[in-house]
Amino acid sequence: MASRLKEGVKFDDGKLRYDLLPICGIREIIRVLMHGAKKYDDNNWHKVASQPEGKARYYNACKRHIDDWWEGEENDKESGLHHLAHASCCLLFLLWLYFKGEKDG
Repeated sequence: MASRLKEGVKFDDGKLRYDLLPICGIREIIRVLMHGAKKYDDNNWHKVASQPEGKARYYNACKRHIDDWWEGEENDKESGLHHLAHASCCLLFLLWLYFKGEKDG
């Protein structure tokens, strides 16, 4: 036991591995969230997502960003940030709604 303590022990098995996240993509998503916070308010998306039409609004926004990217437009015209980061935010908001309990469509 003394040798294990000398090396250091930490029981991380089964815990979330944040090092697996692609940091460049995460940073761009954070930039989109910061843009939204500056334009509207911190966590304004909570209010929009919680409205009766919130789920549909974020689904539609996600599709618009993906379609614009698919058609060759890399960055959103208003924010200047990548369309896929905007779409990823919308997906995160939809996932938040799912785990919040609004699974019915």
